[in-house]
Amino acid sequence: MLGVCYYPEHWPEDRWANDAARMQQLGLRYVRIGEFAWSRIEPDPGRYDFAWLDRAIATLGDAGLKVVMCTPTATPPKWLIDAHPEILPVNPGTGRVRGFGSRRHYDFSSPAWLAAARTITEVLAKRYGDNPHIVGWQTDNELCCHDTALSASPAARDGFRAWLAERYGSIAALNTAWGNVFWAMEYRSFDEIALPVAAVTETSPAHRMAWYRYASAAVVAFHDDAVAILRAHAPGRFITHNFIPMHETGVDNHAVAASLDFASYDNYPLGRADLALADMAAEDFRPWMRTGHPDFQAVLFDQTRGLTGRPFWIMEQQPGPVNWARHNPRPAPGMVRLWSWEAFAHGASVVSFFRWRQVPFAQEQMHAGLLRPDSTEAEAWPEIARLAAELNDIGLPAPTPAPVAMIVDIEAQWLSAIEQQGAGYDYTAILWAWYGVLRRLGLDVDFVAPGADLSAYRLVVAPCLAMPTSDTVTQLRDTPAMVVIGPRSGAKTRDVTIPDGLAPGPLKSLVPVRVLSVETLRPDCPGSISYGNADHASTRWREAIDPGTTRILGRYEDGTPALVRQGRVHYLATLTDDAFLTAFLADLCSEAAIPVTPVGGGFRLRRRGNLTFAINYGDTPVLAPAPDGAAFILGDRTVGARDLSIWTVG
Repeated sequence: MLGVCYYPEHWPEDRWANDAARMQQLGLRYVRIGEFAWSRIEPDPGRYDFAWLDRAIATLGDAGLKVVMCTPTATPPKWLIDAHPEILPVNPGTGRVRGFGSRRHYDFSSPAWLAAARTITEVLAKRYGDNPHIVGWQTDNELCCHDTALSASPAARDGFRAWLAERYGSIAALNTAWGNVFWAMEYRSFDEIALPVAAVTETSPAHRMAWYRYASAAVVAFHDDAVAILRAHAPGRFITHNFIPMHETGVDNHAVAASLDFASYDNYPLGRADLALADMAAEDFRPWMRTGHPDFQAVLFDQTRGLTGRPFWIMEQQPGPVNWARHNPRPAPGMVRLWSWEAFAHGASVVSFFRWRQVPFAQEQMHAGLLRPDSTEAEAWPEIARLAAELNDIGLPAPTPAPVAMIVDIEAQWLSAIEQQGAGYDYTAILWAWYGVLRRLGLDVDFVAPGADLSAYRLVVAPCLAMPTSDTVTQLRDTPAMVVIGPRSGAKTRDVTIPDGLAPGPLKSLVPVRVLSVETLRPDCPGSISYGNADHASTRWREAIDPGTTRILGRYEDGTPALVRQGRVHYLATLTDDAFLTAFLADLCSEAAIPVTPVGGGFRLRRRGNLTFAINYGDTPVLAPAPDGAAFILGDRTVGARDLSIWTVG
């Protein structure tokens, strides 16, 4: 189904009924409201104005639309900040208080904030928990957007100290675990511990890792509290959250999602491409400027589905130019429809567009909607009408598990930021590079958290498992799949020290090697790794390893081992290039009886149940690799530019 984000508080009430009728006529069925409406719901402390919201919900519901209600905690009102200025977070980089005047201006550690958020959530849940027009709830909005996971406030410092005391028990244990004898960093009590900011040079990696873990836990606790309140007062309604990518939030999105019925994602392909591909040469970027990169949406759809393992929503889908990237082009004709179909291919159950009408005031007035500010239809309107008609004719089966699992490790991301060691090492870029190779082999991929059940997969890849737990090692041991573990895995203990017996630490029970030393190279000064009959780049991160009893499959330019195998488990000791990963992973797929269908350019494949989706981001038609006898239910064997085809067999 399709939906839209709507802000009745932005428009005269006499427009609401007409808006609702036009939504219904367009084929929209869900409407999300309320995520930024706190000041209208509670204009003064303890004084609530529900009359307008009651009427808005009734107007939308009476038109046959299903309402998704939001907790409005992303925008604390000015009166709350004036009464409790300690709610405001402190920028860790500058030490300055982040003030009122935009959004997400709250500190997850502030007791005053937690109490206020709990109150407004409970008030709304009690009033609307059994409203027949409200079918579900969204918590907050884009948790930790704008780098708001970390705060250097006194409340965060005090919360961090208490968290450390609970986990380490004694200051002596903490000093030993962190290695605080180094640089005379030993503490006499937990009350002496500050946040690891504003030091002369780098602070202890154990200190920073603990702070990241504390901040993530604080976000999870805040979110779990909101979900518990909604469960208590809104039984039978779903609860979701509109995530942004985990590499942008800096928190464990798997832990945040654990209490949800399903995850949602806010999809802005052009804005994210403009930021992520900023260093790409113009001739390479130009094909993706109005389409987004063909793997960027897919990787984030698959990550979102992997947060709960269930079908997800796109809560916000870009319909035109946005306002927040460095450059904000229009989508190419057909792309809004194509992005939406791509989301359904990857397991979405609803795509909801942001927003219904472009607002003519405030910070987002340059952000497109389905309507222009004068209520005329914007460019995406006919694409959405076409999409709605197509969805009426095509039944989507339940998503099925992919043959390949990729383990995404938030602690590897944190370690990448805390102890970079080489400027070319970027965990998220590595993750996406491996994913892109798998996609260009025509494979479907499930994202899983460390420690997840891997029994259903035939190939499991872990670009980095920085500090693997015993559960993670057990799952890797018990899976029947071929396993690939990338460099820097098992590199640290939980307290960011080199393991006894050297890396890869507990992973040595799976692949008995020792990492003897690490070097990081400039990307333009690579070494090489030989595999099969070819040499490939070995760069950025290279480990010298003692192979032990393993079988050597690849060697560096000096003949020393770079890729080894023990049973089903492989350890790759270097970062390398797409050509190597393609050859290596294709060989493993062959051994694991996973069919590959190599694709390239802007063309990609995705399967959902018995349906195969061929998605063409390119500007020229492509012949679909459909087998003889395939029945096309959308499009045909020639997939047009910025178009798709769907077929089934048998």
